[in-house]
Amino acid sequence: MNIVFVEPHFPKNQREFPRALAEAGANVIGIGETPWDYLDQQLRDWMVHYEQVGSVTDLQQMTEAVRKVQGMVWVDRLESTIEAHQLVAAQVREALGIPGTSVRTTWLCRDKPSMKEALRQAGVPTAASTGADSAEEVWAFARAVGYPLILKPRDAAGAAGTSRVDNDGELREALDRMGGYRSIAVEEFIEGHEGFYDTISIDGQIAVDFASHYYPGVLEAMRTRWISPQFIATNRIDGGGLYDEIREMGHRVNAALGIGTSATHMEWFHGPKGLKFSEIGCRPPGVGCWDLYCAANDMDVYAAWADAIVHGALRRQPSRSHSAGIIALRPDRDGVIKGYSGLEEIENRYGRWIMDAHLPHPGTGTQPIEAGFMANAWVRMRHPDYDTLRHMLDDVGRTVHVHAG
Repeated sequence: MNIVFVEPHFPKNQREFPRALAEAGANVIGIGETPWDYLDQQLRDWMVHYEQVGSVTDLQQMTEAVRKVQGMVWVDRLESTIEAHQLVAAQVREALGIPGTSVRTTWLCRDKPSMKEALRQAGVPTAASTGADSAEEVWAFARAVGYPLILKPRDAAGAAGTSRVDNDGELREALDRMGGYRSIAVEEFIEGHEGFYDTISIDGQIAVDFASHYYPGVLEAMRTRWISPQFIATNRIDGGGLYDEIREMGHRVNAALGIGTSATHMEWFHGPKGLKFSEIGCRPPGVGCWDLYCAANDMDVYAAWADAIVHGALRRQPSRSHSAGIIALRPDRDGVIKGYSGLEEIENRYGRWIMDAHLPHPGTGTQPIEAGFMANAWVRMRHPDYDTLRHMLDDVGRTVHVHAG
């Protein structure tokens, strides 16, 4: 099978996808922005051909590059795993007759108001929402639904550009900040615990899945410096209850959006109004989630994805032997990192359970806290018991401090 893979070089874990495809027996043709001479030998060896383009989000350049590849070999699939690359990849597929996720499905997975409307029609519980092209439409929605509300650029990934507003004054300020966006997704704020549900699906059926929990919710975590936010992949997903509800929701979402053979990343809330769908990406999750799943489940999740793409079946299933999580460690201020305290304490207490850590050297410039879980320092851990792991991650957050100046 000949598979075109978009951008194999960046970010760092992108190389795992062509690696897994090659090990599954595919001929991998890479298309990326990095010059061939800059790619390391191992990455080169996983590919049979490579095309450089100026931008993998430029439809014309990507169409020309894939058409050139089609002039050399039959292309069975074209795969992309980064949110910003998804729509162009789908447009190239449809233009050149390559199987895979459709433009319709990709659009619905990126445009939040359209996504939620399609799912409401399919009976999936979601927050009230709309897509607004003017401030007047936002104000009308606020008058009809009431506060609090969430505002977000329609095609943003994760929490990028997201604001919560609780009154008219905050709404006015948010609209001023978002004046550069052509269209805004506006939705009812749902109170409750926040988590996500990740799958690999084959022909529309979920073949393997994972569930994770945020502490605290993403919006609060990405806006509050003193919080050391974490998310934990649970090994209790087969325990019924809420997880059965989440799985049922995932099946209904797949069917409503026309998802075939693909990784997915679905976010959800659970609170006083029950389980509510938040949003979905027709792609793997970011922030190293699959690395946590690999470590917690004695399996290569990238290889499972490649088996789904190449063979239409999985050859491995998760052990659920451990839960695994990451905690972000924020610098106490913006500037440059001066040092750390509490690391030796944590190493002495939990060394055997620490998977890895990222601790930028003193002198390294800090990143804004809204840049995400892996923007500055972080620690990843695993443990057979979910509650014990959560306690350990909390202890890391209380004990380790990143000093900046």
